[in-house]
Amino acid sequence: MLFGRSKQELVTAQDALPGRTERPFRIRPEHVVLGTPLEGPWPDGHEVITFAMGCFWGAERIFWQIPGVHVTAAGYQGGHTQHPTYEETCSARTGHTEAVLVVYDPSRVDVEVLLKAFWENHDPTTPNRQGNDVGTQYRSAIYPTTDSQLVAAEDSRSRYQQALKEAGFGEISTEIRPAAEAGPFYYAEDYHQGYLAKNPWGYCNHGFCQVAYDPAAHGQDAPTKVELPES
Repeated sequence: MLFGRSKQELVTAQDALPGRTERPFRIRPEHVVLGTPLEGPWPDGHEVITFAMGCFWGAERIFWQIPGVHVTAAGYQGGHTQHPTYEETCSARTGHTEAVLVVYDPSRVDVEVLLKAFWENHDPTTPNRQGNDVGTQYRSAIYPTTDSQLVAAEDSRSRYQQALKEAGFGEISTEIRPAAEAGPFYYAEDYHQGYLAKNPWGYCNHGFCQVAYDPAAHGQDAPTKVELPES
């Protein structure tokens, strides 16, 4: 409990930490693995989507390995506090979840590939936790930036829920809402960016979880091909 409130209870805007008007730290300009700019500008035709699936260290590594992904970044989104720090976010008093910004080229990678990586590599049925990581900052979420991404995310949730149900698992708790409603993506501190590239044996609680995401299942049409590279 924190000030009489559980860390699994989402803080209100009124009770959230106020934050600050500017980022209180600096981050290096390029991605440590991909070598692309962390904060843009993005190439023409590229799209942005944010995923939250527990600790952002392992989540970011999953996405930077996917061909067609231009850049990834660790950060905070979905809450109320402006330019939060990691410590503030972990206090459950910002309302943010640990998130991974993914910029990708849709001519090279279908959003279904990203959704497959998302659904299969965390447990979306445990609200405000992933394994031993407990708190609203570990909640599962997708924040699309386009209408087509939003439709794809919502459809994928329905398909994956059916797969989970057939396998005997529970209800998906993943929050899906437009990024414009979720609020700005705030970059995390520099040491969080590409963390598992800098610390290969660092903490990671991600991996195949429960059942496969099959976009062709339950009467749905499959995209051209959905495969993840071997790590």
